[in-house]
Amino acid sequence: FHLARHTFASTVTLANNISLEVVSKMLGHTNTRMTAHYAKLIDKCIGEQMDKLMDTFTGDSDY
Repeated sequence: FHLARHTFASTVTLANNISLEVVSKMLGHTNTRMTAHYAKLIDKCIGEQMDKLMDTFTGDSDY
């Protein structure tokens, strides 16, 4: 159940530009701080993907 909620919040909604406030209401959270940790995961993934992209263009291959 937890994995399904987590996947829904991060992959299905936040990754598709649904606002944090809307996701918070969908999950039944009383405030957006409870939902904010899902957004942090999305930010981390974006950073990792950008690092890979930069490595592709600069020729670095740490991966």
